[in-house]
Amino acid sequence: MISADKPLYSHPLPQIEQWLKNQGCQQDANELHCWRVERPNWQAEIWLDIEQVTVRYIKSSENNQDIQRSFTYSLSRQDIDQAVFSGP
Repeated sequence: MISADKPLYSHPLPQIEQWLKNQGCQQDANELHCWRVERPNWQAEIWLDIEQVTVRYIKSSENNQDIQRSFTYSLSRQDIDQAVFSGP
């Protein structure tokens, strides 16, 4: 289990992947670093990049454009949870 207050980089990849699964994310079969998640009011793609976690909320702005944000792995799991899964 990923600790809520430790930086995300301090956890092995299988734990990070399990955390994403627990959040309802589905891993892309071809691009394993890419995950997708849908909520009632938004949907997003999440990339586990080398330096950061990047999230792109699909057609979420007022003019139907995507919104993209990036978060470093030095943030805690709790901070990333709140930033990513609270929506755009």
